[in-house]
Amino acid sequence: MTLKISKRNVDQVTILDTAGKLTIGEGDIVLRNSIHESLDAGVRNLLLNLASVSTIDESGIGELVSAYVTARNRGGNLKLVNLPPKIQDVLTITQLITVFEVYDNEPEAVASFG
Repeated sequence: MTLKISKRNVDQVTILDTAGKLTIGEGDIVLRNSIHESLDAGVRNLLLNLASVSTIDESGIGELVSAYVTARNRGGNLKLVNLPPKIQDVLTITQLITVFEVYDNEPEAVASFG
């Protein structure tokens, strides 16, 4: 299953609900395109909901970092919510958990943009 992303808005935050595999090939490209489309449309507060991501590889991790840097460089902010245990572990091992703002639930994450 390739990565699927649906967008919705809560307050001033665009939430990208992801489902599938965030891996080299299609998954990383789908994420990159979705982030760029949102930023091009003027979105500045992005929340990436990873609850339904089943697999992530080094390319997917790289794309998360790239999305974060791209958002910051364009005056935006990217935060993560609902990390599955596997992704939590990978971000902890790579110490990227200290780079991203990570939240356990959506209401808390949305409020953090306040």
